[in-house]
Amino acid sequence: MGETLDVLSGLHPDFVSVTFGANGTIQQTGLATASYIRKTYGIETVAHLPAAQLAAPQIHQLLADLKNHGIENILALRGDIPASGRVSNDFPHACDLVRYIHECGDFNVLGACYPEGHPESPDLPTDIHYLKDKVDAGTSQLISQLFFDNQVFYDFVDQARATGIQVPIEAGIMPVINQHQIERMATMSGVALPEKFTTMMARFQDNPAAMREAGIAYAVDQIIDLLVHGVDGIHLYTMDNADVAKRIFAATEQVLHA
Repeated sequence: MGETLDVLSGLHPDFVSVTFGANGTIQQTGLATASYIRKTYGIETVAHLPAAQLAAPQIHQLLADLKNHGIENILALRGDIPASGRVSNDFPHACDLVRYIHECGDFNVLGACYPEGHPESPDLPTDIHYLKDKVDAGTSQLISQLFFDNQVFYDFVDQARATGIQVPIEAGIMPVINQHQIERMATMSGVALPEKFTTMMARFQDNPAAMREAGIAYAVDQIIDLLVHGVDGIHLYTMDNADVAKRIFAATEQVLHA
């Protein structure tokens, strides 16, 4: 972890996100990790709290622990529903969790959004309607699910603004650098794979080194276009791969400051 954080700290990110799950051991590991990052590197951390996997007493204790460690940023999610069902019905939706967090303390609460609509939503307008509820509950900024077509993101932002959502909306970008990730994309409902992307990935799927380079190049191209269009921020889903983050940052900087 140290080597990864050494690289990431050199990129001066606004924050590093840390996942917290329902398992007590995982929660304590997440808490220790978030606290270590903040104290050792001076980087703000964002704790992920999944409503479907936690009951109110667990959330209450976690919030107290986070506050004691100086962690004030929380990504409030509904989260995936476990195969065995919800842990409790204390928080049916993410907006319910957002309200509860604010009742418990002075936290900065972030939320997730889906440019192509949540997989369980009947359509995008309905999804944005419920997203507005989450913002009205006290969400200060939004981080999008990954996407591979920037126009989809731009259209989503326009619709969100038209609905009255005025908080910053950051674009979530995942560099796809191996075949496993492509297979995951193919099984993720609601995330479209544009022809430009699938053609490039098909071309390099039997060449891991070329696949990695192509995936990084595609992400850089997306990010530059987003920045040129004035995006509120970029959130990189690098899955702890600091080298990929460094490569993308350097390539983007080189283009923007040429």
